[in-house]
Amino acid sequence: MEWTRGRTVGRGSSATVSAATSCHSGDTFAVKSVELSLSGILQREQRILSSLSSPHVVGYIGCEITNESNKLVYNLLMEYLPGGTIADISRDRRLNEPGIGFYTRQIVQGLEYLHSSGIAHCDIKGHNILVCEKSGAKIADFGCARWLNAAEEEAGIGGTPMYFAPEVARGEEQGCPADIWALGCTVIEMATGGPPWTRVENPVSILYRIGFSGEIPVVPGFLSDEGKDFLSKCLRTDPRERWTAKQLLRHPFLRESNSEGEQILEFVSDSPTCVLDQGVWNSIEERETLDVVTCEGIRSDSPAERIGRLSSGSGVPHWRWDGDWIRIRRSNRGDGISGELEVENGKCLITVSDSSNF
Repeated sequence: MEWTRGRTVGRGSSATVSAATSCHSGDTFAVKSVELSLSGILQREQRILSSLSSPHVVGYIGCEITNESNKLVYNLLMEYLPGGTIADISRDRRLNEPGIGFYTRQIVQGLEYLHSSGIAHCDIKGHNILVCEKSGAKIADFGCARWLNAAEEEAGIGGTPMYFAPEVARGEEQGCPADIWALGCTVIEMATGGPPWTRVENPVSILYRIGFSGEIPVVPGFLSDEGKDFLSKCLRTDPRERWTAKQLLRHPFLRESNSEGEQILEFVSDSPTCVLDQGVWNSIEERETLDVVTCEGIRSDSPAERIGRLSSGSGVPHWRWDGDWIRIRRSNRGDGISGELEVENGKCLITVSDSSNF
């Protein structure tokens, strides 16, 4: 297909998302591009996305290799949704509860489809939920997604630490229940306009807090009893006790609204209704500054000890924030451990060659 690359709508240190136009039909679509030699993750995303077809998942169009500036470029062609993301909408002005329920239902429908197809998304958050004026919310960005029960080349944990489930923060497992926890965090994001966790000092503290403290994110007090109960089904520290997407679709919080458009576009005031409405005051700008931990030389039999050593300064963790992808490789030291970690805007992808927790 002949097409013309337009303006850039997203960028990492290597991958770029551009708007593009078909030379024949004039249709607009999105193109996610990276140099062919660095396209392993993007090709994996293409294999997953090309197997999906749902009104609640961003549409797959195709993939192509182009020659640009004397370099081979791998391109993933996808549906273009100009409405922005759930994160954009909730940051602008806080959604009312019918709007939260409307979008949440569509996200859960998308998750039920993915999970029934044997796929875990592994990075559900407001930034990865695109909005279309006509069709509503669609799940996007499958860079961290994985097939369930499949023997992959490398085991790994990926996603955004702020949305990690406890078992993921401990490095134990990442599957469908982790998507449900992240869904709960995303509902809080929609309700408050801010991150699910507040008072975050650094990546190590949030990983320890999520994985070992037994805490859950604060449920906004202004939500209805149904909204609070829905979150209680998502934010259970034991993944075996969390509701599945199929179960959540029957929850009364997700009952369908008869007045879709007008009701959804209404927003509540940014001012709290009373001084006790702390959920509003906690709607601060999201701090996805969970950055790179260089864990070279840190070994322990216990994940808690590993995080404890990091937080106490052993191993001299180095935090860095520049908004781009950062890649860290750790070579095999003879003890069976090798790994790689990538971070962009707080989103990390960790891969290890054995079953080590970190």
